[in-house]
Amino acid sequence: MASYGTSDFKKGLKVQLDGEPYLVVDLDFMKPGKGQAVYRIKVKNMVTGRVLDKSYRSGDSIEGADVEEKEMQFLYKDGTNYHFMDGESFEQIELTPAQVGDSGKWLVEEMQCEIVFYNGSPITCSPPNHVDLKVTYTEPGAKGNSTGNVQKPATVLTGAELMVPVFINLDDTVRIDTRTGEYVERVSKS
Repeated sequence: MASYGTSDFKKGLKVQLDGEPYLVVDLDFMKPGKGQAVYRIKVKNMVTGRVLDKSYRSGDSIEGADVEEKEMQFLYKDGTNYHFMDGESFEQIELTPAQVGDSGKWLVEEMQCEIVFYNGSPITCSPPNHVDLKVTYTEPGAKGNSTGNVQKPATVLTGAELMVPVFINLDDTVRIDTRTGEYVERVSKS
């Protein structure tokens, strides 16, 4: 199993603490006047969702998580659960809303997602970093109010809500960063 030194620490790194997989969600580096540098990391348990703060001195190491990542296609959401399929073996798996988390609001049928497995069981889902979704509801923008960074709420095809610039209209397609839930750009119609 891989081991990571403090110089390898970064957001998104999957590590193992107390026999469970964790995801590094935040990282802070402090160099005091005297002594060794200190790395403070915030990690989220990939199974339970619990968040911990840990500190490491320069030169320390941490064990990599024993997880498997697999590209799978999102099929559909039934009443509560999300269904995915492996494109090679056609094996299907089911994830609960807790396992999918906020990623569920960006999922559309046939989308390729990264599913993380721990001990052979799926534990989390990550959609692509950017998705293009059609705007299904938004108020019309006011004429002449196109300067500056004026934004308005919009609802997209999946039912998710986000803030978009005032020039975005009903039926426009927008690109969204799924990591932050923020508008990136309007996608031109082709």
